[in-house]
This record gives sequence, structure tokens and C-alpha cells, in this order.
Amino acid sequence: MKSLCKWIAASILAITSTASVFAKDQPHFDCGPSFSLQAPWEGADAAYSVPLGDGRDVWIFGDTLFGKDRQVKGNEPEMVHNSFGISSCMDGQWKLDYSIKRDAKGQFSSYFSPQRNDGTYYWALDGVEHNRELWITLVCVRNKPQSDAFALGFEVCGTDLARVSGLDQDPQNWKISYYPLVAESVHANPSASTLIQGDYLYIFTMYEKGARPQILTRIPLKGLDDPQKHLQYRGADDQWHDGLEPEKAKVIMKTGASEMSVRYHPELNKWVAVMVDPQIFSDKVIFRTAPSMTGPWSDGEVIYKIPELQKTFNKYDPDTFCYAGKEHPEFEKGDLVFTYVCNTMKPKKLESEPNIYFPQVVRMPMPATGAAK
Repeated sequence: MKSLCKWIAASILAITSTASVFAKDQPHFDCGPSFSLQAPWEGADAAYSVPLGDGRDVWIFGDTLFGKDRQVKGNEPEMVHNSFGISSCMDGQWKLDYSIKRDAKGQFSSYFSPQRNDGTYYWALDGVEHNRELWITLVCVRNKPQSDAFALGFEVCGTDLARVSGLDQDPQNWKISYYPLVAESVHANPSASTLIQGDYLYIFTMYEKGARPQILTRIPLKGLDDPQKHLQYRGADDQWHDGLEPEKAKVIMKTGASEMSVRYHPELNKWVAVMVDPQIFSDKVIFRTAPSMTGPWSDGEVIYKIPELQKTFNKYDPDTFCYAGKEHPEFEKGDLVFTYVCNTMKPKKLESEPNIYFPQVVRMPMPATGAAK
């Protein structure tokens, strides 16, 4: 049941530089992403992509099913809380290698795990490459029966930042360091979308109050070794302030999403945000634009209706819900590429329905609202 709570929460919490669009001679443009099940990797959610300077992409996956096939014991799928994928594109051929961490005993485990042995775990979300290292946002989660989070049995316990070194080695040998970022008491989680612009690492941050607006935080790149000390937020006065006081922050988006992408498109002269509509159990993918990272952001255009949620879909199931919408500009050719993930409210169905719970890829024309002005 814990995993079910996490999956529903993903909808409800709506919880080189990645801000650039790659030159058209980059190898990414010759391929389209796809995510087939390859044992022991049997499906996952999240699916943030981080382009590396060497032409590869690192894919950050959330709760990851593993084994010879999918196994669910009661309502608890066999899974780890995060895993990686490494993709490349050579001569137009897409290749994706999944990687699930193995512990000292050879058992599958999560790449990211809190160091405090208190039963908490991490949902790994967006990240960037900086100086040949990855910086990845980590939302701390603990199980709590009858919690305030719609009585789903979990609660968020703050946000940390991970530093991943040794990217030229096998992912099993990557070195991970952890840095505290925001305490649980702040009730704002820098994690929804991460990018580098100029001398700063910017993180779109959901404020867990009221309509759950999106606010904006940043860390100077020179201060990443102590991100909590150097964290800043955009105030309602349109100035940057030290620390994070979300009640004094500027509302960047009136309603945000716990998972989304924000990327700058120089060919459009606009910032673009892609997400699944934050309204719980929505079937809509939303496209927002802004002239500046800080806004004003458009309310959003519905650019896609998720087929799996339409009653006319040949495999329609009322227990299915979808979330985790985000853009992957490094694979675009003047069009729009994004992914989303569908899941089920009845985890046992994962064993018999291999058509869900892995990233679905959509390539479509760039929406007219994205046209340059």
C-alpha cells in the first residue's frame, strides 16, 4: 500500500546547461526515446533526462520495479525507490542501458538513500550536469498511516541535494554525496524542475500551502558545496533573498506540479513549462510559456489528452491514472518531445498489465503558443 500512496501522491502533489537547446548537429536529434521493459528493470516513473556533455543522457527514474518479471506481494510491488538509465544515439540508433544499484551483498537497492536510518527514503527528481558531475534534487519521504496528505499514508520530510561523481565509470561505481537543502518545517520543496542559467542553479519549488503555488529558489554555482547556506528565494518584491521563507516568496505559477520541466527555448525566445495538469487524476498535458523564468507565466494550453484515460481507449481501465509529464528538448527537431507515466490504483494489476508503468513518449508539433513573437 505504501507504493500506491506514492503513485497517487505524484498526481496530487502537483510534487553543459539544461536550460539550453542543443545545436542541431548533436547526436540526440537522430533518435527518439523509447523505454522497453528489460529484466531486471521492469518499469519506473519520474523519467527526468539530464544531457551530458559527451552526448549521452542520464535518465532519473523513480520507484523502479525489478526482477525476472513484475512481482507484487499483497499491495507491495518488488521495487527500489530510484534507479538510472544511460542513453546514447549512434548513427540514428537509440540505446538505453538501465542500472539498478546493487549493495555489498549483491541485492538490488536504491541509488539514493537517506543516511539517518530512520525509515525515510528519497524520491529522486530533476538534476543538472555541472563540471562533469550531476546535482540531483531529492525529496525526503516517510511512511505515516493516516497522514495529512489526503490520508494516503506518507508525508514529505524536507529536501536534500545529491552530488554524483565519476560519470565516466560504470554507474555501479558512481560516488554519491549528500547535502541538506530545506528542512521539513519549511513546507516548500525545491525539486520540481532544475536548470542552470548564468552563475546559478535554479530550482522550481512547490510551496505546500493553499493552492500550492510554484515559487523559485536558486543556489550560486560557487556555493554548491554548502547549498543550504547559499540558498536564495525570489521574494514578492522581485528581489533575491537569502534562505527560504516561502510565505514571503513571489508566486511564479499560481498552481504548480511536483514533477514538470522548465526549459528555455532560444529559437522561440520563450521559457516553456510542460506538465500533467496538477488537478488530481487529470487526463491533460499542459503547455505554459513565459518571457522570463520568473514570469509572467501563461495559465497553460491543453496540448494533449492522455489516451490511456479516454473511455474509447481499447485498453481503458478506470483504475489507471497518469502523471510525471516533462519535456526533453535534447531530442527535439523543431517539434516537442515529452514523456508521462501511467499507473494503477490496484498494484496487483502491474503483474498482468505490462503496458503501463514506464515512460510513454510523445512527439508532436510545437504548439502555436510556442511560436516566437
